[in-house]
Amino acid sequence: MIERSRRTGAAAVVLSAVLAAGSACTFGPPDPDVAGKPPNLPTPSAAEEGGAAPGGQDQSGQEVVVTVLAKGLDVPWGMAFLPDGSALVTERDTGRILRVGPEIENDSLKVTQERRLSEPEPGGDGGLLGIAVSPDYETDQTVFVFYTTAEDNRVAKLTLDGGDPEPILTGIPKSRDADGGQLAFGPDHYLYVTTGDGTEKGTQAQDPKSLGGKILRITTDGKPAPGNPVKDSPVWSSGHRNVQGIAWNDDDTMYATESGQKRLGELNVIAKGKNYGWPSVEGDSADGDFTNPLVTWPIADSSCSGVAVLERLVATACLLGQRVWLVSTTRNGTVLGSPQAVLIGEYGRLRALAQAPDGSLWVTTSNQEDGGEPGPDDDRILRLVFAGGGAGRS
Repeated sequence: MIERSRRTGAAAVVLSAVLAAGSACTFGPPDPDVAGKPPNLPTPSAAEEGGAAPGGQDQSGQEVVVTVLAKGLDVPWGMAFLPDGSALVTERDTGRILRVGPEIENDSLKVTQERRLSEPEPGGDGGLLGIAVSPDYETDQTVFVFYTTAEDNRVAKLTLDGGDPEPILTGIPKSRDADGGQLAFGPDHYLYVTTGDGTEKGTQAQDPKSLGGKILRITTDGKPAPGNPVKDSPVWSSGHRNVQGIAWNDDDTMYATESGQKRLGELNVIAKGKNYGWPSVEGDSADGDFTNPLVTWPIADSSCSGVAVLERLVATACLLGQRVWLVSTTRNGTVLGSPQAVLIGEYGRLRALAQAPDGSLWVTTSNQEDGGEPGPDDDRILRLVFAGGGAGRS
């Protein structure tokens, strides 16, 4: 086990690496996870003499402790926590659902295979993607997954002890390059589903008859949730290119990443019935029909996937940008100061990001895929803790 540290200007970064470690609702083509007890985490050893943390630094001046919780995974895409504090993690290309923790094995969290699904057909951005744990898991033992088939993308529910997945929402357009695929239960206990617009001209994002390029809001039976903008439609918001991360703060403000655009990556505040502009605009627009993003970054520094909220800090995990962006927000939802970046280039492509039951942030690497440069330990799950007190803070 290795702990490395260095200081650069006013910033301090401490990098700790634990080594070794109902009926289905069908639509046609276009015309917080449960909280629980935290796991027992491996404890980093004393600092390695003369060691220096490579590359990335916390520009905000915060101290960040990074622990490697698991390694040797294959494109871990979705992540959700069970009541015992363990995480369920999907592997996009293998179809496996893994349980990570809460037990320790060989100085890292124990990784076990819970299920291996035959239904997903991987290819490009498709495969076994998002996962969400039922808010009533302790009684219904139900997990929801988003996956790609030969015909479409779909949402299904299943139990970990066996049986075929039961599709609850089908007919979501699929794409090799912008497939969406995130799932999460909102504070209202309805299931939110993100979909991509993988068309060359962005024709699905603005088509109200298409489920592509949208954020959907459904019941656990796959039906449109009560209170949606249009009755009998699952669409909650539209005009999206490729949302792969959604999260809420304590005030129920919903955030989403927008990746895969040509010029700008976005962090958006998602509101009922709003249109976020793809493909007509990227970033800010004077067109009142579209909602402007909260923050934008050059696409080379972003193309972010996962998003998580820690108190008033919104974090995004980026693929092309190979970093975590930290955005501080005020009580009224505005950005406080400038976004800061951590882990720049430290671990390669970063994808899934979630707040663990103990308040820390877990992030996965995504180097075992096209565009990645995997190291011997990839892919990995990292745990981030920020200094300064409070949840997820030391």
